[in-house]
Amino acid sequence: MTDLRSIALSGREVAGDVKIAHSVFALPFALLAAVMAAAPSGLPSLDRGRFATQALLVIAAMVAARTAAMLANRILDHRIDAGNPRTAGRAIPSGRLSLAGATGWFIAAGLVFVGVTAGFWGVTGNWWPLALSVPVLAWISAYGLFKRFTSLCHLWLGASLAISPVAAALAVDPAALGSQPAIWLLAAMVLTWVAGFDVIYALQDMEVDRRDGLHSMPSRLGPGRALLVSQGLHGLSLAALFLALRLDPRFGPLFAVGVALVGLLLVIEHATVRHWGTTRISLTFFTLNGVISCVLGGLGIADVLMR
Repeated sequence: MTDLRSIALSGREVAGDVKIAHSVFALPFALLAAVMAAAPSGLPSLDRGRFATQALLVIAAMVAARTAAMLANRILDHRIDAGNPRTAGRAIPSGRLSLAGATGWFIAAGLVFVGVTAGFWGVTGNWWPLALSVPVLAWISAYGLFKRFTSLCHLWLGASLAISPVAAALAVDPAALGSQPAIWLLAAMVLTWVAGFDVIYALQDMEVDRRDGLHSMPSRLGPGRALLVSQGLHGLSLAALFLALRLDPRFGPLFAVGVALVGLLLVIEHATVRHWGTTRISLTFFTLNGVISCVLGGLGIADVLMR
């Protein structure tokens, strides 16, 4: 009973520390890409029973993969976090979760992810998700290492989340990746969008990163030039969305409204940072980006199925 209670307590610490709810950032894009792969001609071509199972597997895989990646980041950074006033209260540096316990949960999340990818093979005969599960897990878990030697660490994080729409489409129908360039444009959007807001997020730790010799863009370029890079990345995000809108005939007025809203919200995000700095980081990093993901993903899915 004591062991079960300790496992439950450590699990609660993990859930709070990695913020499972923030899976919302990439999940709508994964579901949009899955719908695009499953319904190449819109709603009439969608096998609803088959897709319901595939969608559940996509969601489970996304949550497990992100949990493993966040735990890997917390494990790799636990000494850095302990010396940063902003992060010293996290579960591992504060002592609420042991390093061994975090490692155990990382292994468990990784095994769940691999097991879920095997589900695609069992349900649909698609072996690609299982074959690529370990390389993908290694890629998305390595982010914490890169800020130690390159300012391109933000792009690595962006690429880690950008895998999600490509992986979801591959899991549903591998042929979609060769016939639907808009899926790749969605991935490009996620890469540049995430990298851009990660640069903003790193403004909080600029002085600590300089002290510790870490290579975030704010610590290496200064806040002004780092924000210019972030703005450029977000400009590329909008360009990728516009190209997807033009190239895929299933995208129409709803997705166009979503693209316009993304542009408006990104402008608000950067205006907020310019005016208040990092004091409104909960708004700029979590709220606005969560809205961007859910609105664009939802409108895109509706457009694909309606047209």
